[in-house]
Amino acid sequence: MSNRTESYLVGLVGDGVMPSLTPPMHEREGDVQGLRYLYRPIDLLELGLSGDAVGDLLKSARSLGFNGLNITHPCKQLVLQHLDEVSPDALRLGAVNTVVIEDGRFIGHNTDFSGFAAALASGLPGARLDRVVQLGAGGAGSAVAYALLTAGVKTLDLVDTDAARCAARAAELAGFFPDRTITPRTTAELPQLMPLADGLVHCTPVGMAAHPGVPLDLDLLESRHWVADIVYRPIETELVLGARAKGCEVLDGGRMAVGQAADSFRIFTGLEANADRMRGHFLELVAQEEVAA
Repeated sequence: MSNRTESYLVGLVGDGVMPSLTPPMHEREGDVQGLRYLYRPIDLLELGLSGDAVGDLLKSARSLGFNGLNITHPCKQLVLQHLDEVSPDALRLGAVNTVVIEDGRFIGHNTDFSGFAAALASGLPGARLDRVVQLGAGGAGSAVAYALLTAGVKTLDLVDTDAARCAARAAELAGFFPDRTITPRTTAELPQLMPLADGLVHCTPVGMAAHPGVPLDLDLLESRHWVADIVYRPIETELVLGARAKGCEVLDGGRMAVGQAADSFRIFTGLEANADRMRGHFLELVAQEEVAA
């Protein structure tokens, strides 16, 4: 366990990370807990580096006394070959987004899945989990599907426009959770799937500022459904607004962002982050962005 007199130096490695809200979230939580906590974005685009540079960046971070790094696109898979140890969940997912540097060793974790699991538990307590439809089976979708199954979802209908990726992901998850039903589906099947589902989880870029719109026909939603989105720019996506208007219980994308940040903070410092406090700060940051825009 780290003690409170230490200082912490942490970074975020990935493409286009300069505007990320993760550094200010971590630094504010560090301030409140009385830590000297500095979090720096390390933007591959700004540095003119490819994702393959992640191994060298890890070594540089170790030499410079960093406590750890968060890792995002395009390095979550590339980083694996440079690690000394990987948590069982991250190994199963084949993706790492948090690397702690301990005694010169690199230890990888995945807080995307644990962050979504925490978000689901706190933001939709008591949600029915018998059958869930998930839109999107990419990198983030893998972590979310794993979190849903870990949380107890019995039947998962995995919908993706890339049929081969969707089938591969479903087969992989079925290997980890042999007692569940995980089926690759197409968007054309949504009218048949939604009446059977308890909830819907959205893990595609649709709804982001650069990709406006909704990922499915909102007429397929019923008030009994719960709906979770992982898009958080904007926080009130068209899906979130539409689902809320239908009377659905809704989990916005900010909860996963905060959940994974809180878990990373704990891994870096050994101290528990206050997720509610971090969410309050996150919502402040998002509101400031929207005013600035």
